Amino acid sequence: MSKPVVLITSATGRIGRELVARLAAAGDFTVRACYFSASKADQLTALGADEAVKFDLSEPATWEAALEGVSAVYSASLDPMLEGHLAFAKALGDRKDQIKHVVRVSCMGADTNTASYDADTHASRPGAAIPLMLQHYWWGEKALIDAGLNVTALRNNFFMNHLLKTDCETIENEGWFSNPLGGMRNSFVATRDIAEAAAVVLTEGPERHGSKFYDITGPAPQSMAEIAADLGRAMGKEIAYRAQSMEQFEADFGSTRAEFFEYLTNGFYTRCSPDFYNITGHKPTSYYDYLTTRGASGETGLEELWQGNLWKKGVDAMKDAAAAPAS
Repeated sequence: MSKPVVLITSATGRIGRELVARLAAAGDFTVRACYFSASKADQLTALGADEAVKFDLSEPATWEAALEGVSAVYSASLDPMLEGHLAFAKALGDRKDQIKHVVRVSCMGADTNTASYDADTHASRPGAAIPLMLQHYWWGEKALIDAGLNVTALRNNFFMNHLLKTDCETIENEGWFSNPLGGMRNSFVATRDIAEAAAVVLTEGPERHGSKFYDITGPAPQSMAEIAADLGRAMGKEIAYRAQSMEQFEADFGSTRAEFFEYLTNGFYTRCSPDFYNITGHKPTSYYDYLTTRGASGETGLEELWQGNLWKKGVDAMKDAAAAPAS
């Protein structure tokens, strides 16, 4: 009997690589991993993918071959690719008799269907709306739900590996990093834990996890001083945190990212959820352990820190996505 085929979008990303390696090792699926650049196809097969296919959310012509025979989909996309994802969700809906389960990467707070709040009311500043990035995450979930698909959303806290990527140069050369988070503690989550949760959810299937929405967090909330201490211990050198104003952060990265970071400064992401434990049966990975131990794909978090990053100082990566129409 042939194995069910699972399509892993964003397979060359940090979560995607971990998920490919985990599912390949378990052997319950035929793992079809998506690449954007052909040069990365061999990386996916080296991780154990049975098949590597070209896939581009902005090129619908690549979708047909990728979806042939697929019964489950791991769906993830960069924030600027929102419109492409919304269109892809409709294409998946056209195959809803074929696609039995979609696991979508989302974010804590994208909970319009599971909690009641006014999207025009911001928890940080009177008169401001819910951060646009959180609305985008919800639109990403909603598009799949509206398409009639059986969806599981992993609503993750802020990624450990995204926290310091914009400061690699000063960390390596000068021993410091800067952001506006200060003493507010947040339960940052390891991307390997998101991948592990996704692997369990896909394997156990929609019968157990369909129409479920899980908050995935780290095991403990940490301040920037505590993050600096863990990073310094992992690197074997002193690392310092330097406070930054929200105004300067917004000037560096744009208003859309800044309003999201306000949630990281007001305590919204302090909570530690039990959902990861309930899915996997063990505690999430701590920041220090993430930095110093290897995930299923073979990399430590410290090695991953120096790899590519969407966010560049002086560039508003969300400028085009901010103009995307509401779902």
